[in-house]
Amino acid sequence: MVERIIEAARIVLVRDGYESFTTNRVADEAEVSPGSLYQYFPDKSALVTEVMDRWSAEISDRVAASLAASGPVDVKDPATIRAIADALLTALETDAGLLRIVWEELPAVRHRAAQHALEQRVRELLAVYLAASGATTGDPSTRAWVIVMAVENVAVRWVLDKPSISREALLEELSALSAGFGPRGARGD
Repeated sequence: MVERIIEAARIVLVRDGYESFTTNRVADEAEVSPGSLYQYFPDKSALVTEVMDRWSAEISDRVAASLAASGPVDVKDPATIRAIADALLTALETDAGLLRIVWEELPAVRHRAAQHALEQRVRELLAVYLAASGATTGDPSTRAWVIVMAVENVAVRWVLDKPSISREALLEELSALSAGFGPRGARGD
């Protein structure tokens, strides 16, 4: 029943938006009584939090799986960064409706913790790969932060704004942008 309620909450949140999201609508969608819903979730806030936590974990897991599958990360290799950006785009596109709610409708306080947790997990994974590959000089954590912030923000805006930029062109640009994050000596620093 809990899974059914959470799935219904996700559907209602995307379909109706945050302002129109109510526990009664979720109960109707889940085909349970409001009383049954309240046995597991005391209010709208608890439902939204659970949906957001699960969504963040799904995106994080997809990106982490892609990083693990790609082997050692070499930020000098545009194909590696391209694979990471592609994994992030795919994860974000999977539920663009929920992404729109998170970035444009939820009060920032409602999603900031989940967003930061997701970013931190991806940054930590990337920093470990950067350090292990020897592909970077300096602090791998700093470099990972810059890469994750740049790629995440561009990817989110591309998914939400749907500009007349092809996926292929976007991946090429993200690869070129990230190529500048190789060892400082490779850039002439």
